[in-house]
Amino acid sequence: MVDIEQTKGCPRCKTTKYLNPSLKLMVNVCGHSLCENCVSLLFSRQSGVCPQCNTALRRNQFRLQHFEDAAIEKDIDIRRRILKDFNKQEDDFDDLREYNDYLEMVETIIYNLVNGINTENTKKQVEAYRRENKELISKNRTKHSRDITELNYLVEQEKVEEVERNQRLAEIEISEKNTKKKSKEALLNELTYSKMPASQVISSHMARIESEKAVKKPVTQFSTGAKLGGGFQTDFMPIKQVKEPLYVYEQEEVDFLGPAPPDPEEIETEGFMENVRSATPTSLAGGYTHRLACQRALQEAFSGLFFFPAKFMDAMDCS
Repeated sequence: MVDIEQTKGCPRCKTTKYLNPSLKLMVNVCGHSLCENCVSLLFSRQSGVCPQCNTALRRNQFRLQHFEDAAIEKDIDIRRRILKDFNKQEDDFDDLREYNDYLEMVETIIYNLVNGINTENTKKQVEAYRRENKELISKNRTKHSRDITELNYLVEQEKVEEVERNQRLAEIEISEKNTKKKSKEALLNELTYSKMPASQVISSHMARIESEKAVKKPVTQFSTGAKLGGGFQTDFMPIKQVKEPLYVYEQEEVDFLGPAPPDPEEIETEGFMENVRSATPTSLAGGYTHRLACQRALQEAFSGLFFFPAKFMDAMDCS
């Protein structure tokens, strides 16, 4: 069976990838594709017209077609050119509604240009926007380029750190292999020249290896590849693992120094919340309820009713 992608080819010379596997399709701003040979023939003078839609084109505007559908290439090209000028950010607007209206306007412009809807008026709208927002466009381009530079710097730093990390891991792996090789050679020498039984030589050798492992500091490795301990210089304090019993919640008993306030069920059934304002949806989202407010108000009202100051008690005794 012939692959569907292999049937795609140049609309002018009818060459397909099935007949010519090295066929390269080129696409321009109009969205129609041509093979590399046809582009060289039709645009030998650097300019010409599209054989399908008669749009005036320049040869230096042709680019390699990456997607099977040329319409996708057209959408990407138009979107890239429009967003280069329509580069406002959310911070440039007073509220979110204005920003969303701006994004909708941009998508409408792109849709019209891609599908050939009201093209002339859309192009005039784009040109008018460029003239009215010339300074802001230049400012946002500079800001965008600075952000891209910072992002590229961070990416390069991560690549450098990854290379260094891989080198350290390779060095550790080589060191471990050399250590195992030396340990094996030492064991063979002991077995060859020692007068002790082989089992005793092996047991003493294994005990020596275990003691060397115990002397080495433990190494804690994080998900990023950073290591803590094991001879590496770090700015972290050593972590101590302390075993403690699990926490068990115990209900706290509060002495209100007064009558016990009603429980939540009584608040609902006894009509305490008839004059309490209902909670708003925003308050409910934060965990607040009007029953909670009523319960706290009753607790404050009943709290301290059994408390008598010392001076008041002395006055009662004197009377």
